[in-house]
This record gives sequence, structure tokens and C-alpha cells, in this order.
Amino acid sequence: MKRVKAGCILQTLVFMQKADCGYSREMQRKYNREEFEKYKKDLEKNKTRYQIVSAEEQSDASIVVRVKKHINDKTDVSEYFN
Repeated sequence: MKRVKAGCILQTLVFMQKADCGYSREMQRKYNREEFEKYKKDLEKNKTRYQIVSAEEQSDASIVVRVKKHINDKTDVSEYFN
């Protein structure tokens, strides 16, 4: 029998507007930043343990984020979050 001792997920997320949205680059950049901030607030509101590994703004105004998330509250994942 096997059992998960610890686990987390590493996600790469892209915050971006649709190509045909009609917004200027600056507006797209603003909306993408707002969406990213909302995402982080939602993680905190839900008490999700997470760590932003990297967050990079791209030339097309999108934001590429790599995030580690704790997926099971019953396991110790401190080894992943050092």
C-alpha cells in the first residue's frame, strides 16, 4: 500500500488579456497586474500555503508566474517551502 507523505503542486500561470480585446498595452498591463494581485489575495483568503517562485512581465504585457501551492493540509510540506 502506498500513501502520500507530502505533496505540493508547481504551476505556471499566464495572466493576459485576449488578443482582440482592444486595450492599449498599458491598459493590458494594468489589468494583468490587477488580476495577479486578486489571485494572490484569493490564495491568502482561502489560507492556501503558497510561494511565488518567479513572476515576470513579458513584452506583450502578460505576466508569467510560477507558484508552488500546498495541496493537502494534513501533510507537512516544509521541505518544499524552504
